[in-house]
Amino acid sequence: MLSPRRVRNYSLSMATRGACGVLLVFLFIFVLISNTSNKSISSDRVEQREHMVNGLDVEGQGDEPIIEANKNAISDDTVSSLLERIKLLEDELSSMRTRMDDAENREGNVENGDEIVAPLPTTFFFRKSFPSVRYRNEETRKRILITGGAGFVGSHLVDKLMLDGHEIIALDNYFTGRKKNIEHWIGHPNFEMVHHDVVNPYFVEVDQIYHLASPASPPHYMYNPVKTIKTNTLGTINMLGLAKRMKATVLLASTSEVYGDPEVHPQPETYWGHVNTIGPRACYDEGKRVAESLMVAYNKQENVQIRIARIFNTFGPRMHMNDGRVVSNFIIQALQDKPITVSYYNVLFVLFYFLQIYGNGTQTRSFQYVTDLVDGLIKLMNSNYSLPVNIGNPEEHTIGQFAAIIRDLVPGSQSEIINQESQQDDPQQRRPDIRRAAEQIQWRPQVLMKDGLLKTIEYFRAEIDRNKRGGKPPPEPVRHGGLESRR
Repeated sequence: MLSPRRVRNYSLSMATRGACGVLLVFLFIFVLISNTSNKSISSDRVEQREHMVNGLDVEGQGDEPIIEANKNAISDDTVSSLLERIKLLEDELSSMRTRMDDAENREGNVENGDEIVAPLPTTFFFRKSFPSVRYRNEETRKRILITGGAGFVGSHLVDKLMLDGHEIIALDNYFTGRKKNIEHWIGHPNFEMVHHDVVNPYFVEVDQIYHLASPASPPHYMYNPVKTIKTNTLGTINMLGLAKRMKATVLLASTSEVYGDPEVHPQPETYWGHVNTIGPRACYDEGKRVAESLMVAYNKQENVQIRIARIFNTFGPRMHMNDGRVVSNFIIQALQDKPITVSYYNVLFVLFYFLQIYGNGTQTRSFQYVTDLVDGLIKLMNSNYSLPVNIGNPEEHTIGQFAAIIRDLVPGSQSEIINQESQQDDPQQRRPDIRRAAEQIQWRPQVLMKDGLLKTIEYFRAEIDRNKRGGKPPPEPVRHGGLESRR
C-alpha cells in the first residue's frame, strides 16, 4: 500500500522529469536556430567574399593564397562555435541525468531524514551497466528492507527481488556479510546499501522486511555468543517495531536448530524440539527460539503481519570459504587434494590434514541449494500464512555419504575419510517435513543436490584461483582450539 508521502514524491519526480524534457526540447530548438543562423551568415559572407574576389581579379590585384586563408579563418571560427555549443549541451544533459538519479534515490527518504546513497558519477557517454530488471509501476513495486543483505543468503535474495523490479534496502554490519556480494547493484536507483547493526534501531519506510541478520555458522555465532543473542533478540524487536509503525509484513529467518537433537524424524513444524539450553550452540538455538516467540507475541498483541521460515542446511556460491560448515570444508579440502576432515560443522578441532568424521559417520543431513531457499522465502512472504514453515530439501544423506559424493565430484581427489569422536550436541538426524510448505505456499525444492554441488565447487575453485593470483595463501578449513567471548 502506497503512503501519501510516496505518492507526493512520485508526483514531484514526474514533474522533475517533465521539466527536464521541456528544457531538452528548448535546447534542441536553440541548437537548430543557431545552426540555421550560422548557415545564413556563412552564406552572406561567402557571397561578399566572391564579389570582392571578382572585383580584385578584374583589377588584377587578386591573390589566391589570401583568399584561401580567409576561407580557412571563417571555417575554423564556425567549427569552434559549434563545438563549444555541443560541449555546453553535453554538460547540461549530464547534470540533468545526475539530478534525476538523485531525485529517485531520495524518494521515500527525505521526510524521515534517512541516509541516502549518492548516485555514481555519470557522463553523457558513460553509465555503469546493471543487470536488466523488470519494470514495475508505483502500484506493484514494493520497498523492501533486507537485514543481513550482504550475506550469503541475503545477497541472493537481493538479486531475486531486484530483478523482479522492487526497491531494496540492504542492511548489514559486515560481520559475516561482504560488500562484494552485492557490489553489482551499487549505484542502481532501486538499490540502497546501508552499513548498520540491527541491534540499534533503524527507521525507514518499507512495505516488507526480511529479517536475515545473524551469524549462522557455528564458528561465527560461537565467536561472540552474547552478540549472537543480542542480534536475535534486540534485532528482532527493532524490526518488529519498525513493522508495527510502517504496517509492514516481517519475515524471520529462523532455523532448523530450534529442533536441537531431534527425537522425531523427519521434523514437522509441530515438533517442539530437544535443545540443550546451556550448551555451546545455545546462543544461536535459543536466540532463534526467542525470536520466534517475539514474532508471535507481536502478531497477537500488536497485529503485526509475520512470517516464520525454519531454514534447513543450505549451500551455494558466496558461502564463506572458512566458515566451518561441512560443505565449504569438504569442497576446499577436495579441491586442494588433501585429506578432508569430515564432521558436521567441524568446530572445536584442527581440521586441516585429514578427512575425518566425528562420530561413526551415520549422522544424517539434508542440504538445499540457495536458489530454492530464496524462492521459498519469497513465496512465504507473499502468502497469508503466519505459522512456522520448514524450508529445506528432504533429500537425506549420511555425513559419510556426503563426503564421498563431494570427493567423487572433484576430479582427481583421493581424500581419505577418517572417523573421530563426535561433537557435543551434534544432531544425529536432520530432515525437514515440508508438507506444510507444499500445501500452504506451493513450494518444493527444484535443484538436485548434486547439480547444486557442481555449481558450488566451481565457485570455490574460482575463489581459490583468485586468492592465488592475489598472492594470498590458499584458504584452509576453519580451525578452532577453543571458544572466545568478545563484546
